[in-house]
Amino acid sequence: MTNKIFVGNLDFGVTEQQLRELLSEVGEVVDVHIPTDRESGRPRGFAFVRFANEAQAAKAVETMNGQDVSGRALRLDLAEDRPRAPRAPGRDFGGGGRPGGFQKAGRPKGSRRGLRAKKRS
Repeated sequence: MTNKIFVGNLDFGVTEQQLRELLSEVGEVVDVHIPTDRESGRPRGFAFVRFANEAQAAKAVETMNGQDVSGRALRLDLAEDRPRAPRAPGRDFGGGGRPGGFQKAGRPKGSRRGLRAKKRS
């Protein structure tokens, strides 16, 4: 079980402080995170709230799920931590040159002077 919950169907105007105050009635809120859109900077309409322990998180889901906040019924669920995707072995994303670290096939690198000398002979 986890002490982190997902809060969905949030109004875009709800702030972290308002959400913290609302859920602190149920238990001790440790952290509130409202993700924002990368391009517009607007909140995405959901949040993650971490409680002090698992019992408080479960109680919050039971008591606050479906509660009306700013004209919207909240949806609360226990959040599951996503495992990080494993990196493929042998892939070097160290940079340099082209994206992905690959070199362009075709003409060899070097000065043009050597090519001109070969053409003359």
